[in-house]
Amino acid sequence: MFRQASRLLARTTTAATSRRSRAFSSDVPATPAQDSNFIESWTKVVPNLDPPKTPSSFMAPRPATPSSIPTKLTVNFVLPYASELAGKEVDMVIVPATTGQMGVLPGHVPTIAELKPGILSVHEGNDVKKYFLSSGFALIHANSVADIIAVEAVPFDRLDPALVQKGLADFTQKLSSATTDLEKAEAQIGVDVHSAMNSAIAG
Repeated sequence: MFRQASRLLARTTTAATSRRSRAFSSDVPATPAQDSNFIESWTKVVPNLDPPKTPSSFMAPRPATPSSIPTKLTVNFVLPYASELAGKEVDMVIVPATTGQMGVLPGHVPTIAELKPGILSVHEGNDVKKYFLSSGFALIHANSVADIIAVEAVPFDRLDPALVQKGLADFTQKLSSATTDLEKAEAQIGVDVHSAMNSAIAG
């Protein structure tokens, strides 16, 4: 489904929360690099062999949770084939979560949100950069870092209104004439994506 939405999004482009006033409630210690219980058990059973490496052995310690809310939100925005934003410090982002538009400010509660077709807005002072996303996830961390992963995305100003209208009409027709479950599902994805793009353009 995600790949289908990505193809639809690519065809319609032109060529050319809340701020918290209290301390973080998720202030948990960083995960240790080694599991001491596992090491102890391994040593008892096989004392002549070094214990195998576990996934936690290759993970960097979790960043410490700041004692105060930072003034900026650090955003990483990535696609399967590119990194749009890497360590970008901004004032706020608004993501198209499946539960509705979600504003993320520095100090936002840790959250994992599934994204639906819609507009991602990146606010930096008076500058607002907008992208249209097909789908993905947003991971908001306790240290005011937001990782946004999208299957496909394009700058909002590259959307072609004429192509969006044509695509919406085509997929509405396909949906009405679909006979199999697969045809209906693919047509419904097309309708959903183009409807979201049309609503975004209409403002």
